[in-house]
Formats: sequence, C-alpha cells, structure tokens
Amino acid sequence: MSAKFKALSVMAVPAGAALMRPNQQLPEHVTLENPALDVMTDLTRVAAASVNPNLTLDKVEEHMRNVGVRLLFVLNESGDVVGLITLNDLKGMRPMRFQQQMGVSRSEVLVRDIMTSRDRFEALSMSEVAEARVGDIIETLKRTGRQHALVIAHTPDGPAIRGIFSARQVGRQLGVQIDTTGIAYTFAELEAALIH
Repeated sequence: MSAKFKALSVMAVPAGAALMRPNQQLPEHVTLENPALDVMTDLTRVAAASVNPNLTLDKVEEHMRNVGVRLLFVLNESGDVVGLITLNDLKGMRPMRFQQQMGVSRSEVLVRDIMTSRDRFEALSMSEVAEARVGDIIETLKRTGRQHALVIAHTPDGPAIRGIFSARQVGRQLGVQIDTTGIAYTFAELEAALIH
C-alpha cells in the first residue's frame, strides 16, 4: 500500500450506542408568508415511513402509532412505491366497503385492498413548491380536500417523491387547525384566527 495512506485507529462500540437517524428541523412557528419548504417534510432529510401491501389494517395502524405518522408509503418487494395509506383510510369507509363487497372480516382486509394506488396519486412539482409560500400550500390542500400533498422532484434517474405536506403539520406550525374538508376558512378567517 502507498505510504500516503495510514490505517485509522479502531475502538469498541460502547454499550448503549444509538444509531444516527436523519432529522429535519422545521421551524416551530411559521406564518402564511413563510416559504412552503418551511412546512414540507423533505424525504432527502427524513426517511419515508413505509409498509408492506400484505399487512393487516390493525398492524398498519399500530405501525403508524409507533412511528408517529398518519401516512405510509406502500412498497412492493422491489422497493417501488405502489400506493399509500393514511389513517383516514383505515378509519373511514374503505375497509367496511371492502368487507361488504368481499364478505370478509376486518382482520382479513389487507393494505393492498384499501390503499390509494400510485396511478391515482396527485402531486405538486418541487420547482413550483420551491417558489411557493405556506398560504399557497394551505390553499392547495383545501382546494383538493386532502390532508396530504406529495411533492415530485425530477432527478437524473427520473421523477421521485421528494416531500410531503401534511395539513396537521402545517397547522401545528401555524398554531391553528387546518380544515381541508368542505368549505374551510377563507384567508381572511385564517388570518384572523392567527392573530388571536
């Protein structure tokens, strides 16, 4: 080996050593005028939570509680995104409808049976999000009636899911509850709520 290289010293791994994990630090408080990126979960900085399509709904709900999320990506054996499932999906009508249609019990319903498949995803463009403000994201969530919005970035390898907006997370950072169902706040009402 060349004289310009040297072996590094080694040591024992101490008891109680933890694994380093990616950790995105979002601002605790934002306004409607803050950059949208201040409220986006950036999947280049935080590992996406995922689940197997063959898990039961009870197992998925337990997994959501354990990792502290309300949305999980559904990955096939190759690691490709084939769908997503939210806590609203688990608690809503989808499981009951599937049970009735198929004549099965809830314990027999699997993620793949009620997930939103990838071909039904809608997403925002990262280039547009990079120029957007928090208020734009709220307006988008309200207009679509969704609790979450995905963000797609175009990479040299093709399109990739880069981020997630969550109405709950945005509301937490704003200090108000964001209602994306039906007709929610007008911006004047939202601004008034933020002032109080």
